[in-house]
Amino acid sequence: MFVLIVGAGRVGSAVAKSALAAGHEVSVLDQDPLSHERLDAGQSRTWEEAKGQFTVGTALEMDALIQAGIERADVFIASTAGDNTNLVIAQIAQKRFGVKKAIVRVMDPARAVWYAEQGLQTISPTRHAIEMFESALAPEAA
Repeated sequence: MFVLIVGAGRVGSAVAKSALAAGHEVSVLDQDPLSHERLDAGQSRTWEEAKGQFTVGTALEMDALIQAGIERADVFIASTAGDNTNLVIAQIAQKRFGVKKAIVRVMDPARAVWYAEQGLQTISPTRHAIEMFESALAPEAA
């Protein structure tokens, strides 16, 4: 399976390394060339030696998405720091390039619900944190 991940921060780079280790073909797109270091960190060989692909570019630019391999992506993961960017590029992946599975990180829980209703698979770390805190605050079962 070919996985395209946009955003090589802590989340994107960890998911990329995990997907590559699981045997998937993985391409990462990030606008910061130094973010590549996260892909190499803690590995016995470089990202490219492990057969990973890294593209420097802005995800809102079609040329960068195409260079990163969006036209053949089976899965698209949007994990940049910005909700708006993630939501727009995930919709582009689905609607323009026909990617069947678009997964998007959305910090705003209300927006995550709405976009999930529109067909995107959303992950809201904020919602998850709220649930964990609520669970931690709940009285212990007797």
